Amino acid sequence: MDSNIAIWIVLLVLILFVVIVLVRAVRIVPQARAGVVERLGKYQRTLNPGLTILIPFVDRLLPLLDLREQVVSFPPQPVITEDNLVVSIDTVVYFQVTDARAATYEIANYIQAVEQLTTTTLRNVVGGLNLEEALTSRDQINGQLRGVLDEATGRWGIRVSRVELKAIDPPHSIQDSMEKQMRAERDRRAAILTAEGLKQSQILTAEGQRQAAILAAEGDAKAAILRADGEAQAIQKVFDAIHKGNPTQKLLAYQYLQTLPKLAEGESNKLWIIPSEVGEALKGIGSVLGAATPEDGTPAVSAADNAPRG
Repeated sequence: MDSNIAIWIVLLVLILFVVIVLVRAVRIVPQARAGVVERLGKYQRTLNPGLTILIPFVDRLLPLLDLREQVVSFPPQPVITEDNLVVSIDTVVYFQVTDARAATYEIANYIQAVEQLTTTTLRNVVGGLNLEEALTSRDQINGQLRGVLDEATGRWGIRVSRVELKAIDPPHSIQDSMEKQMRAERDRRAAILTAEGLKQSQILTAEGQRQAAILAAEGDAKAAILRADGEAQAIQKVFDAIHKGNPTQKLLAYQYLQTLPKLAEGESNKLWIIPSEVGEALKGIGSVLGAATPEDGTPAVSAADNAPRG
């Protein structure tokens, strides 16, 4: 009975040992991961994604490394500019592990190393710029940081793909001065734009008035020309009609006498000057009347007087 129990115990121990050996011997590496295998404490090989077999108690698999691109945001760092102003700068670094062996053995903590290298490089780059250049030269600073970091981290098996500055915060006193300066600049630009607009408005108004005056003058000139042409044509027509009718001197004298009363029309006419031609006209009328009177002094009888009366 005791021997059977001992046999079962030995079998259980063997089964447990086999399970442990299998667990330690069989490894599955996920996609985008890499593992470093040490054999008796020495680097043996790098495991790629997939199934692999290790020698139990001889080979040791170190923690897997992530081969995907990683994003690390570092806390704000105080940096002194060329004009002795302290600014706070936040940085974001995009990097990727390209060599698992170098990332394991060439550097103890590559994330901390990248952070410290970023801080020192940032201070060197921004230290050669004044505040205005630092605020307006982000692309230049990003490019210099990326170049230095990529060169330094290459031997660590890390590739820095991108470096971005999240924020550059100057001191509060400088921020207030910058806000006042920007406000004054905006007010100046607004005043300039207002003056330019008023100037353009006055220019356009004057140009419009000039064009209107020119057009009005041209219209008056054309109207005067048309009126003069109309009066000339009317006079010409009257003159032609008179000549076609072949009027006598007596008819003209009579028409002249009929026109004279019209000269006195109007409330403003206080003085009526009789032209010298009136005498000539009266002589013509007198001759007409004298011709119509018989020699014996008897008044001429018109046809209307001889007509029978009803």
